[in-house]
This record gives sequence, C-alpha cells and structure tokens, in this order.
Amino acid sequence: MKGKLAEPIWALGAMSGTSLDGVDAALVRTDGVTITEFGTSGYREYSTHEQEVLRAALGKWPDDDLDAAADVVVQAHIAALTGFEADVVGFHGQTLAHDPRGRGTHQLGDGAALAQALGLPVVWDFRSNDVEMGGEGAPLAPFFHWACAKWIGAEAPLAFLNLGGVGNLTWVDPSSRAPQEEGALLAFDTGPANAPINDLLMERRGVPYDKDGALASKGQVVDGALELFLEEGYFRKMPPKSLDRNDFSLMLDLVRELGDADAAATMTAMAAAAVMQGMEHCPVPPERVLVTGGGRHNPVMMAMLESALDCPVQPVETVGLDGDMLEAQAFAYLAVRVLRGLPTSAPGTTGVRAPVGGGQISRV
Repeated sequence: MKGKLAEPIWALGAMSGTSLDGVDAALVRTDGVTITEFGTSGYREYSTHEQEVLRAALGKWPDDDLDAAADVVVQAHIAALTGFEADVVGFHGQTLAHDPRGRGTHQLGDGAALAQALGLPVVWDFRSNDVEMGGEGAPLAPFFHWACAKWIGAEAPLAFLNLGGVGNLTWVDPSSRAPQEEGALLAFDTGPANAPINDLLMERRGVPYDKDGALASKGQVVDGALELFLEEGYFRKMPPKSLDRNDFSLMLDLVRELGDADAAATMTAMAAAAVMQGMEHCPVPPERVLVTGGGRHNPVMMAMLESALDCPVQPVETVGLDGDMLEAQAFAYLAVRVLRGLPTSAPGTTGVRAPVGGGQISRV
C-alpha cells in the first residue's frame, strides 16, 4: 500500500462516540489522500443495558475492571461491521477517558479480536502515537475534513463543526496541497455539546437526549448561568486543545436549580456559545460552517448558531455528505493512511510536534 501509486481500496470505518448511542459503520473508497467514492453505511444501536454498562465505565483506564464494557464494545462492533465488503477496517473504539497531559488517552476495544472475528485487517488505537509525541490526540477527523473539502470542490476557507458529545471545529484551507501542510488545517474541541444535555435528560426524565430540541424550545436561557460557563479557563486557551467527555460537568451544577426546560435551553446555549468563542481562533473567517453530528438535528442549537455567526451555518447534507456517518467515514479514511504510512495528525490539528501517523494494524 505504501507509495504514491497506491490504488484506492474500500475501507470500512466504525465510530462509537461519547454520546453512547451506538456504532456507526461506513464504507469509503480511497487511496488515503483522495476520496474516490462513498459506499453504504449502517448503524447498530446500543441497548439500554449496554449504555448503562458503558456509562459506568466512563473515566476508567486499562488497569480498571472493564471486562463487561469491553465485551459490549467488541460484540456491538462485530454486529455493526458484519456483512460489508471491505479491504480494511478502521476501528476507533469507545473513548472512556482522555487526559493527554496526564495519563494519556483510552479507547476501549480489541482490534486483534475484531480482526479475527471479521477476517479482515483492522487498524485501531489511532490516538496513542499522537499523545506520546506531545499532541492532544484529538480531534482526528480533520485530515478527512480536508479530503471532504476537496471532494465538494470548495475554493474558499470553510469550517466543519462536529456537534457530538463534545463539539469540535476544523478550519480548512482547501487550496492546500496536503492536510499536514502548514496552514492547511486548524482544529480543536470547542467545548461540550450534546453529552451534558443528554446527561441532564437522563437524570431528570430518564430519556437519552432532547429529541429535536423539544424541551429546550420551551425554556428560557438563563444569562447568569451562561456567563459563569463562559468564565471557564478552557475558552482562553489557544488551540489546538481537546476535552474529555466529562470535563465540563460543572454545566449540570450551573443549571441545578433551574426547571427542566430552562436547564435544557441554557445548556444548549452553552454549547452554541462555546462554538462562537472557538470561531475567534480561525485564521480567517470561514465562508461557511458545515455541521455534522447529532447536534445538527437540534433546531434550537442550529438557530442559535445561525443567529450568532457571520456566515451560513448548514448541515453537511447540503453539500452531499452524510452527517450521521462522517466520523465513521473519517476512520475508514485514516485506516488507509495508516496502511500507506501517511500522517494522520499534524501540529495544526492536535498540537503534536510534527506530522505523525497513528494506529496499530492487526492482521488475520
């Protein structure tokens, strides 16, 4: 696979995000630089019991007792990935803890077991090399966002905004020749997005998320809580920078005394305000912001972003991309880069000292 003349292959990517909703699976045909074609995709939802097992494992490290959670991750991924025709699998695993300046980063999942079950080579453990080289280990989708910008024929700088459990922003200069080129990309976590809102809904109403922003739409944003949220020191840090799912647990404390609807509205405003703060770091203002992840289905959050930003804010579907599968597609793309020996992160995306490739390869 190494070398400039490598032919495109079909890669199958899998992503299980911090929202703990399920496993996305998606096919991409690529040579690790250019996207040739997007293939079929699938989704395997976590059951309520599986979500409980994974939620109990959040914040834990490899030396903790994780047998039950590890079994959930592997079995769910086998179910999600079976039945696809592919040459390689990109397996992200389930992030349980992320502390790049401390203990490192921990994505639960056994790529070797997955390779044996699927009968395919599996690329996994994408983040550890970056952290060991001084990087944040996140976000890792920006190199794929660069390829997407090329695929849609973008000419002016634009931004991809992923509103998953955590929000992250990728600013892309589509005139750059390679994603690792200086100035091609700037990426960082903006702040919390859906995860704390999901936690609020689970705690108060026993439901996994605020479907269509229905609860937030009935509430009022409490400015005092929002102002206290924006005093958090993270917003003053220069990017690249990254977050753990639970780094902003203070959000729940800030809305503790509020009614359900006002709490949901205020936390949704917090997620949008974090994005607004992050936009100030872009080298030049983006021509448009393309939104991916579950947050784009929340009309309250989207309306808040549209009213605050000075450029169009659109779901990625407006340019022919699949916002539900973009992260799974990203790890398909990155898997092929790993096979080719190409970098998967760079100083502008994670703060790593030099462009570096991640990922272990487990073969059958």
